[in-house]
Amino acid sequence: MDTPADGSFRMDEESFARLSQYVTQAYGIQLPATKRSLLESHLDEKVKGLGMRSYKEFVDFIFSNESSEAELVHVIDLVTTHKTEFFREASHFHFLTQQFLPRFLEENNRSNLKIWSAGCSTGEEPYTLLMTLEEYKKGNPHLAYSLLASDISVRVIQTACHGEYDIEKMETVPREMVHTYLQRDKCDPKRMRIKPQYRTKIQYKHINLMHNSYGLMKNDLDIIFCRNVLIYFEKNIQEQVILKFCNLLRPGGLLFLGHSESILGMDLPLRQVEPTVYQLQG
Repeated sequence: MDTPADGSFRMDEESFARLSQYVTQAYGIQLPATKRSLLESHLDEKVKGLGMRSYKEFVDFIFSNESSEAELVHVIDLVTTHKTEFFREASHFHFLTQQFLPRFLEENNRSNLKIWSAGCSTGEEPYTLLMTLEEYKKGNPHLAYSLLASDISVRVIQTACHGEYDIEKMETVPREMVHTYLQRDKCDPKRMRIKPQYRTKIQYKHINLMHNSYGLMKNDLDIIFCRNVLIYFEKNIQEQVILKFCNLLRPGGLLFLGHSESILGMDLPLRQVEPTVYQLQG
């Protein structure tokens, strides 16, 4: 066991390789060697708290224990960025209200819009979608929608369900929307919470994008947001996941990706209609 003078542990190469290989196979997320020291610094207390004397012992434990899923998702939490904000990449929401929604209501016999926020993190994205749709409904009351949000991390889903945020998070939310959709926390005036009548409009689900099935109906969705999620996946896995998205979208449905993500070089039935916005052909 390699234990420095400060009492912390060092993760041996074999243990890191086992973790890295499994996380990539099971969750599609790459664990480059540069993340090893990050894992060490965050997992050190957990390993000691379990009374273990090495990372090899810890890795053996999580691969042989029923709680391994929770422990491995905790590892993913450490190496992925949950940093997000309300109205991030605002051009996407402008495109929705100015171009897609008017055409959707004009061209469809139905008015029920179905949206999935895949990789919703702590909820800022689905709540932004909710506020955008609710504002649009003021001038188009016949619009109905269902909004699904999912993530691999149960912890961030719980945060999203609770819908409570530091007041600094509201800097990107138009003031009139803050008054309409949020309220001050009674116990902490420096925090705000989505009003309950809006929190309940979003359905949350734990989904691993690497699974073959997401438990969703084929060709049933109008819009999928999956922004700043695929950047953690290898290129071939990105293409596999996007192809599964295509099978869930209706013809003409939209896929929104993050500003640093692209489908360039992929064999997919999608055409670009705006920067990082793609439409299913057919």
